[in-house]
Amino acid sequence: MRVLEGRAAERAVAQLAQRQSQLDAVGPAVRKIVQAVRKGGDRALLRYATLWDSLPKQQGLRVLAGEIALGWKATPAEIRHALKLAAANIRRFANWQVPRSWSRKISGGELGQIVRPLDSVGCYVPGGRYPLPSTLLMTAIPAQVAGVRRIVVISPRPQPSTLAAAYLLGISEVYRCGGAQGVAALAYGTETIAPVDKIVGPGNAYVTAAKKRVSSDCAIDMLAGPTEAVVYSESGNPEFLASDLVAQAEHDPDAVVAFISTDATLAKSVAAAAKNMAKQNRIASQAMRARGYALVASSREQALEWVNRIAPEHLTVDSEAEVPAVRSAGSIFVGNYSPQPAGDYASGPNHVLPTAGAARFRGGLSAADFVKVITVQKFFPEGLREIAPVITTLADAEGLQAHAQAVRLRCGDA
Repeated sequence: MRVLEGRAAERAVAQLAQRQSQLDAVGPAVRKIVQAVRKGGDRALLRYATLWDSLPKQQGLRVLAGEIALGWKATPAEIRHALKLAAANIRRFANWQVPRSWSRKISGGELGQIVRPLDSVGCYVPGGRYPLPSTLLMTAIPAQVAGVRRIVVISPRPQPSTLAAAYLLGISEVYRCGGAQGVAALAYGTETIAPVDKIVGPGNAYVTAAKKRVSSDCAIDMLAGPTEAVVYSESGNPEFLASDLVAQAEHDPDAVVAFISTDATLAKSVAAAAKNMAKQNRIASQAMRARGYALVASSREQALEWVNRIAPEHLTVDSEAEVPAVRSAGSIFVGNYSPQPAGDYASGPNHVLPTAGAARFRGGLSAADFVKVITVQKFFPEGLREIAPVITTLADAEGLQAHAQAVRLRCGDA
């Protein structure tokens, strides 16, 4: 982890602010995979699942109900208990988030919105380096809260704990597939898997590139890249701060982690603590060496501006005083006793978060991602007559005579 000051720190911030999701390298391969599944359906999907997802030839794509139940039974009691508590917290937070229908009376009419859930969603749950049952909770629970009727889970080599999470939530449609081929199956459908309206959840570069490719035909949540963590502190505990950086770094050797402070001594202490903690973790150590920074700013204002330019997935700050200055971040953790892994597992806010600067224009996955907000308008004769001059004047100005006529007819002015 490099400690940088002055121009070197500025250059590092500029590089971090311009980071890309690195999808170009896998683009050609993903295009072929998606096209093959779109054209060949189950045959192509099974070929890829056997080749890359270690699907036994005698085993089908769909995980049967008995296997899902067996996953619950095979999962240790303490993990089942943790899944229950985490699910309750995620569900509570999602209930707070979900948009609501409303109606307001205006002069001569009513305006409002109705909220309708999507019909179907596909939840991608990684199953490679680390099986992530927590991701199943984070993607499926907000969909359930929103009222989505059909929730599909795909995961390469789903582990018992992943199946246990599906069992806990009552999800019966689970498939043994992943990668770009799984995304294509969700988007376009196969003989076994019916297509969905939206695909959510994180994955590797192949998954993300496939989501990007199908996004003109099937909605997606976001293009999530390697994990990112930024910690801004002037007075925090160095070991606490370093532990969050190492925790996110262990996700991926391409993870980005940065500590920002005006205190050079604290920056050096955090960098030393992070280096020491990462020694026993090969992936974290690789990430820290490749993309780990301790950046020393000249002022608090510059430090917070760096935070906003980087627009990190995870952000830790010292206190509530810094929060108003944060314009762009996926999720904010406040103070010494708000570790970033709390958000990864159990506090309630979602861990599917924007990366590669996407926090500049969106937040993390939420219940709002699974609904449609439909506006409703109702006018009485007197209300329409009141607003008619505005409508007809603007319609005439734009040369849209039929628009104006539709109003004049109702007002007796035709």
